[in-house]
Amino acid sequence: MAIQWFPGHMHLTRKAIGERIKEIDVVIEMLDARLPGSSANPMLAELIKGKPALKILSKQDLADPARTTQWLAHYNALPGVSAMGLDTSMTQPSKALIDACRQLAPNRGGMVKPMRVLICGIPNVGKSTLINTLKGKRAAKTGDEAGVTKQELRIALADDFYLYDTPGVLWPRIIVEQSGYNLAASGAIGVNAFDEEVVALELLNYLIAHYPQALSERYKINDVPGHTDESLLEAIGRVRGAMQSGGRVNTTKAAHLVIHDFRAAALGRLTLETPEQFAVWLAEGKQADAERAVRKEASDKGKKSARPAKKPR
Repeated sequence: MAIQWFPGHMHLTRKAIGERIKEIDVVIEMLDARLPGSSANPMLAELIKGKPALKILSKQDLADPARTTQWLAHYNALPGVSAMGLDTSMTQPSKALIDACRQLAPNRGGMVKPMRVLICGIPNVGKSTLINTLKGKRAAKTGDEAGVTKQELRIALADDFYLYDTPGVLWPRIIVEQSGYNLAASGAIGVNAFDEEVVALELLNYLIAHYPQALSERYKINDVPGHTDESLLEAIGRVRGAMQSGGRVNTTKAAHLVIHDFRAAALGRLTLETPEQFAVWLAEGKQADAERAVRKEASDKGKKSARPAKKPR
């Protein structure tokens, strides 16, 4: 079952973005470099309505460098879009960001026509950390928890450059099932909205196929490719001491350990999707969503026809 999380303040944020976008020159969308496709907000694409866009792949120091290169090439090939990577090692992120925005909107700048930029992203993608780096102080709250920022901030990066920061926002319904698992694993979804064990199993299933060596090195387990996700979670629990009475593995605790290790990059630099993989998942999600809509329409018609006709008065 797909994971969904869209608390009330996100609905308000969506409305606020829709209003603010009217006077914005460039839209920055921060993406998690470990899941660029899954962290891209389809709702935002509808709201920006052709505005120039800068895609920033944050946390690239936690992601697979080869796959980051693929994703940057993918986004830079799109019309009206520029993309750049970002991590904590960058000494002048403000200059890089300003230069990229000026290239996308060369006719803006100066006191008469100052550059107005909106920065958006999913919860816990690193927006607040970037804002604090740009300002040189804690202008925004940060934390390893989805939904920390709750109000819009305006920051002057230069005399003629204004950056509007919005709270992290998802979209009302996640149609790509794998995206829900990846977002949950990254920390973008509230912990009460998903089952950690299910998310850990999905994460292990992908890592067994694409990063078996990382799992072997972290947990000192041989023949990782020969494991299923469930047997590997059991093995990890035994290795890490996640045990309960009777010699049984506490799979809930083991799942928590796996998710924590992924978020902390204890497994190494990993990326959970390629542009090609995500394109397949998206096509499957759209097809499933269309089929769901057809079933719902048929069900609604059936309920309507089954209602007894009202007696004339």
